[in-house]
Amino acid sequence: MKTPVTLVLGASPNPDRYSFLATNLLHEKGLSVYPYGIKKGMIDEIEILNEWPSQIPIDTVTLYLGAAAQAEYLDAIIALHPRRIIFNPGTENPLLATLAAKEGIQTMEACTLVLLRTGQY
Repeated sequence: MKTPVTLVLGASPNPDRYSFLATNLLHEKGLSVYPYGIKKGMIDEIEILNEWPSQIPIDTVTLYLGAAAQAEYLDAIIALHPRRIIFNPGTENPLLATLAAKEGIQTMEACTLVLLRTGQY
C-alpha cells in the first residue's frame, strides 16, 4: 500500500452505507484505503479486511462506528498513532477525542464524503 493510508473503521459491504461510499470515493481519488470491518465482503473490487492494520502506517482513521461500538477499539486506534481521526456524523466520541489530543493526534468532526468532494481531505 502506498501512503498515506486511510483506515475506514466500520467498513460495510452494504452499498447503502456511508462507509461503503467513502471507501469507494477514497479509492476513486487514488488514495490508499484500508477498509476494516467485522463482516467479510467486498466494496466493489476492494476486500473488507478483518485484520487490524498494526503493521501498516495509518495516516487517517475515519470512523463509521458509534461511540459505544468504538469502545473495544480505543486503545488500538491510539496505538496506530494516526495523524488524524475523522468523526463522521453520528460517531462523535469525547473520550476518544480526549485520548487522541493527549497523544497529539488531530481530531475533526466532519463528513469524509464532503471533505473528499470539496477537495478538503
